[in-house]
Amino acid sequence: MIDWGAFIVVAIATILGAGSIVLFFSLAIRLGSEARDPERQRIRALLRTGSGVSYALAGAAVVYGVYLVIPYFH
Repeated sequence: MIDWGAFIVVAIATILGAGSIVLFFSLAIRLGSEARDPERQRIRALLRTGSGVSYALAGAAVVYGVYLVIPYFH
């Protein structure tokens, strides 16, 4: 018998996990491109820092997903 409750939990976790990786990675790309804009001289350091933090969060989400998938790490 299929446990539909567990199936829904896994589906929601998958959608949220993939969405968070895409969100952080695209935000990092956007902030990085804004940091190269010559009109944004005053906040360039803030944009670069935000880009780096977003890349780190995307990488952390990927590593955590790999940790959850591979049973050897548990």
